[in-house]
Amino acid sequence: MLRREFFAAGGLGMGSLAMAAMASRDAIAAPATDPSHRALGLHLPQRAKRVIYLFQSGAPSQLDLLDHKPLLNERHGTELPASVRGGQRLTGMSGNQSSLPLVGSPWKFSRHGQSGAQLSELMPHLAGVADELCIVRSMHTEAINHGPGVTFVQTGSMFPGRPSMGAWLDYGLGRENDDLPSFVVMVTKNKGGQPLVSRLWGSGFLPSRHQGVRFRSGKDPVLYLNNPEGIDPDSRRSAIGALSKLHQIKLDQTHDPLVQARISQYELAYRMQSSIPDATNLSDEPESTFKLYGDDAKNPGTFAANCVLARRLAERGVRFIQLYHPGWDHHGGIQNGLPRQCRETDQPSAALLADLKQRGMLDDTLVIWGGEFGRTNYCQGKLSPNSFGRDHHPRCFSVWMAGGGIRPGMTYGATDEFGYNIAENPVHIHDLQATILHQLGIDHERLTFKYQGRNFRLTDVHGKVQHALIDPIPTVG
Repeated sequence: MLRREFFAAGGLGMGSLAMAAMASRDAIAAPATDPSHRALGLHLPQRAKRVIYLFQSGAPSQLDLLDHKPLLNERHGTELPASVRGGQRLTGMSGNQSSLPLVGSPWKFSRHGQSGAQLSELMPHLAGVADELCIVRSMHTEAINHGPGVTFVQTGSMFPGRPSMGAWLDYGLGRENDDLPSFVVMVTKNKGGQPLVSRLWGSGFLPSRHQGVRFRSGKDPVLYLNNPEGIDPDSRRSAIGALSKLHQIKLDQTHDPLVQARISQYELAYRMQSSIPDATNLSDEPESTFKLYGDDAKNPGTFAANCVLARRLAERGVRFIQLYHPGWDHHGGIQNGLPRQCRETDQPSAALLADLKQRGMLDDTLVIWGGEFGRTNYCQGKLSPNSFGRDHHPRCFSVWMAGGGIRPGMTYGATDEFGYNIAENPVHIHDLQATILHQLGIDHERLTFKYQGRNFRLTDVHGKVQHALIDPIPTVG
């Protein structure tokens, strides 16, 4: 007898209690059409219905894009003062350098919009939507290397094995569209840099149905979704029906919730065979869309094309859409590498905000742009007139957000004049996560899952909602 069969046969014993507990957990993650789910899932007024996270993997240089420091230009080539560093740890890539020369940005900064946001000349399109942005210059993290850093942003822990943010949202809020996954991931094609592994969008110890579904460029956006050669849709529907009957027999015998999950996943996969080709086919987009997002938008798998697809998925009820764009790890050659990254991302990012706004979707779509940490104010390696690089810097970095009830036209937090430490209003990774959940109507301290004897959550035992970043709800009358 299987262990689950033994527990199921135990009447009102401990096995039945365990099964009841598992069933109650599944109820929390039931589809949003279940009224009881809505009562459990939403703790707060919901300002955002969905999230589009434009994750810039490799850590963009905030000092060359979003956090202007004129003092670095004035002291270009001079030594980083020991009083500024304060004995803080450095990576092994620059920690053994005999000299840490300061590096000013070679790109000009200007103020834009009524908000007067300071942005680098490398982001001219984003400058055009500056008044939609909430720029946070005081982000910080404990992670100093890419693997732990990206994992921390995505899962709330530097150690592998925790559920990703999208999985938590699917668990807590369920699906809006029964024909599409609620958590979709896209990675820009043909980009080098740090590896991006599937656990970054995995479900961890949550049920596997909550993990992200990766969409790829090409004729098969989702692997193994299409029917094998020689199998037509009617045959496939018949096979799924027969398999569901067999699973139902097993479910009746064992009361195993994993069997129920398997039935649901087969059914979803069958529905996705028709819904995904429709969602990913950009041929019905007008030429004005490609003019807005740039010529790259016609090339599947580029960041621009993925931004268009993100908007289409958002329209269809996908709750969490994650775009990864690698290539920001500029330990050297930043003069060539950074402009290239910005050419690939600046226009599509700005276009996504403009597109969502003209469709009336920006108010309830939270868009986030940023990486896992920042870059140093000093040069890694030898500083030369035409070449320099910046090392990892977890002490302070910048992200921007827009829509979803976030306060627009705002720059929050500040770093010191050297751009090395936070001077005002620090925002930790857990604070950002708590604020994202808050905008989606979730109290981050109440979205929990019991595993190995304790209740886990995305923000672990940390995190404070950053109310200063939230646009006040207008009062009526």
